[in-house]
This record gives sequence, structure tokens and C-alpha cells, in this order.
Amino acid sequence: MVGARADSQCLSPAQVENHPDKPVRIIVSYSPALSPSLQPVFITLDAQPGLGTFEKHTMSSIIDIHPHIVSPDTKKYPLDPLGGTQSTWSSERPTTYQTLLDAMDEAGVAKAAIVHSSTAYGYDNSYVADAVAAVPQRFTGVYSIDVLAPDAVKTFDYWLGRGCAGMRLFTTGSTLPDQAKWFADPKTYPFWEHAAAKNIPVCMQMKQEGIPLLRQVMDRFPKVTMILDHLSRVPFEDGPPYVQAEDFLALATYEQVYLKVTPINVSPKSWGKGRPETFFGKVIERFGADRIAWGSNFPNSVGTLKEILTAAQKAFSFAKGSDQDWIFGKTAQMLYPVLKD
Repeated sequence: MVGARADSQCLSPAQVENHPDKPVRIIVSYSPALSPSLQPVFITLDAQPGLGTFEKHTMSSIIDIHPHIVSPDTKKYPLDPLGGTQSTWSSERPTTYQTLLDAMDEAGVAKAAIVHSSTAYGYDNSYVADAVAAVPQRFTGVYSIDVLAPDAVKTFDYWLGRGCAGMRLFTTGSTLPDQAKWFADPKTYPFWEHAAAKNIPVCMQMKQEGIPLLRQVMDRFPKVTMILDHLSRVPFEDGPPYVQAEDFLALATYEQVYLKVTPINVSPKSWGKGRPETFFGKVIERFGADRIAWGSNFPNSVGTLKEILTAAQKAFSFAKGSDQDWIFGKTAQMLYPVLKD
């Protein structure tokens, strides 16, 4: 695949050859996550002196911060889903960490922060922990615990010793559709204090209805890094200027807030009056690309990992290359330093 990376515009080889009167600087870019046969090459035309000089630029590694894994071995990893009901996707599409690795190789994804499957295992993070221990050079883990429990901090430390690099609070989801309020209960304060002390980011699986309580938690614990899964399911169907999304967009004033973009946001049932370039453009404008990271939600979301990644890259194709580097890799490495190259 050959093209020119200049303000998201691509040129064919023929177009490159049709600029004999211009000094050309050629920048070849490739992704180290891909095998040589699959590496995309980008050629940039630039009217600067230095015809015939070559500058190789390595693109940031692609990192996925929201895949899930589920083992078919229910004896070793017994099912105990939150809410008492296993999610449909985890029963129909159980995906081992070995299968995830194969999918990552096919898609060109270098590393992943595997998110514990609460709708399969409740608060038992053993399978993700075993995956991280088996492939530490490519995996880290985002775990879940009962933050209301009296021994929450002790449990927190136990999982930190087993490869945990992040925590996740499952306050709503497919098996628990209502927005819970317990994450702001004073009983959770020791958990929040410990997350701040250990510099462990906390993913919030939540809806817009939870934003007022989230603000309360952040006002009390300003040093805790928060990651909003699926952009907290922000509405965008009204289109520009996205008035319905203002409560969400206003969270940009909290520097501790980071965003996770997944297929739920990239491939909605309908964009309404919105469009990827206008909505995601607004999100980048308010938060900055260095506070946005991509997650596949694989295999929960339908499609191969490669297809999911391609759809996300297409949705953000309007953004400048440096912003895409943050969204598809560099922000993840900032949130989870263990994933750095």
C-alpha cells in the first residue's frame, strides 16, 4: 500500500512521478507491529530542498486497551458473572488469550491491555492474570474487584502482584442495564485513595446518568486517573454543535479524565445528524488526542479484530497523523507504561 501522508491526503505512485519539477522529500513510514509483507508505506511530498533524500519515520505501535478473553475451561476458570447472568457474547464467542494473540497478529496490533470479563467471571480475575503472566511482553491487565468490600485494598494489592495495571468499575452493562450509584459510596473511599497512591488508572463502565456522581468522586480524589469506557455512551445523534453531549464534553476540564473509543462509538446503529469527523473532531478539540485511546471491545463487538481496527482508523482518518498516533497507541502507553515499546 503506497500513498502520501500529508494532511490525510494520499497520492498514488503515478502522482508521485508527476511532480518532476518539485524538490521532493520522501518520508517512508511503517508500523513495527506488522510483518514486512503487511507494512503500509506512506510517502510524503514536500516542496523543500533535498531531492533524493529519504527519511524513515516509524509510526507508533498500535495498542488495544479493551479486548476481552474468556476460557472454555470452566473447571479451571468457573463462571460467576456479575448480576448472575452471563453475557451473550461471552457464552457464544469465548476467546482464549491465544486466539486473541492470533487476532492481534492478523490485525497488526502490537500489545493489549486485556479488560477482565465481569459478565463471565465477576470479580475473579484469574484468567486475565494467567494470560498476562504467560505473555508479559504483549499483555497487561485491567481487573475488577468489589470496591465496597472491607478488604478492598488488600484485594487490590493482591491483583497488583498478579499483573494488574488498571482497575475497572462495572457500574452498568449488558447484564446490569441500570446506572449504579455505589461507586460514590463512602465505603469506596479507601479504594479510590489506594488507586491514587499506586497511580493505577480506573476505567469507568458507566452511562451519562452517572456523570454527576463521577464529578463528586473526582472532586474528592483529583489524583485518580479516570478512563471513560465507550465514551460513557455519550449521545451524538443531534449533530453539531452536539448540545446533547455537553455534559460529557465538559468533563474535559478535569485533567484526570481520559477517554476510551470503541466500536460502540465508532460504528453506532445510526449517526443521526452527526458524523465521525464532526463528533470525534469535537472530542479531540475539547480533550486533546493525547487523552483518547482506542479499544476494540473484541470479541464482544461483532467482527474480526482487523475489521474493528480498520473501522476505527477510517472513522479517525480525518485527524492529523500525530493525533492518530496518540489515539491508536501513545495514549495507551501513557496510561499503561508497561506497554511502552
